[in-house]
Amino acid sequence: MCGDAVKQIEMFLADLKIYLGQIDSAFGGGLASAVKSYQKQKNLAPSGVVDPPTWASMFPNQAAPASAIASASLEDKCLALTGSFETGKYPPDCYWGLTGDFDGMGLSFGALQWNVGQGTLQPLLAQMFTEYPDVVRGIFHEYYDTLSHLASAAINDQLTFARAIQTKGNLQEPWQGMLITLGRTAEYQKVQCQHACKVFQQAVAMCSEYGLQSERALALMFDIATQGGSIPSLVKAQIMADFTQLPANAAQNEVAKLCSVANRRAAASSPQFVDDVRTRKLTIANGTGTVHGIYYDLEDMFGLTLNPFAQALAVGQ
Repeated sequence: MCGDAVKQIEMFLADLKIYLGQIDSAFGGGLASAVKSYQKQKNLAPSGVVDPPTWASMFPNQAAPASAIASASLEDKCLALTGSFETGKYPPDCYWGLTGDFDGMGLSFGALQWNVGQGTLQPLLAQMFTEYPDVVRGIFHEYYDTLSHLASAAINDQLTFARAIQTKGNLQEPWQGMLITLGRTAEYQKVQCQHACKVFQQAVAMCSEYGLQSERALALMFDIATQGGSIPSLVKAQIMADFTQLPANAAQNEVAKLCSVANRRAAASSPQFVDDVRTRKLTIANGTGTVHGIYYDLEDMFGLTLNPFAQALAVGQ
């Protein structure tokens, strides 16, 4: 997603005159397009993702690099996946996802798009001021006091300020650059993970409620808890009725249950979002899919499998 392996891919495809962009070690849309072109030339599935077969074709004598997210804790994996859906950016870029007032929330910042309007961003900023003031001051300098007021002022004043520092929904400089720099710090990413723990615990409880056991199920419930908050009681009744129709002990029983949850929860969404929610949830349920033009393979890219999540939690992964 970024780093030396991406640079190696860029240089390889640039030598073949397939990739014409900058060698910047960042896996953007231009590189994805070049990867698809290469895959088509080699009769590989044109996903735009450098999966194991593509890597082996490019670098036959080298082992494929391991995903950093794949070796992270289960909490961090769920956060990274939903953060990627929320921001349209692979990790680690999702941790500094920044959007303006497109939804009336003033501005949204971070992997789960914590925002001003709902009051979800302010606690993260307040924690940064309390625990890491030197980090914040080292980024914002003369704007430090202004940002501190954003974390504590009346909500209407916060919204007014957030809208005043953007043009047509795009954050103005220097605010955009300073906030993105804050998002790139290990300290702000740590704060995001701490605040996401509440959602993670809710997801664990939801899995228990529905009798779901896999890491992929936990990721699905985490995404539902983030995007919709919960599953309405009527939808739960429909899901449980679906479960009774599934064959016991079937190899794909867990996947079928996840697809039921995905479809039923999507159908209960606002009409304008049904298709989007269904695509996103079914990508998790099935383990692969494309959301907002970005391809996902949960096991290869995020280390999220159908293995029981209790095993990973027991060993602290």
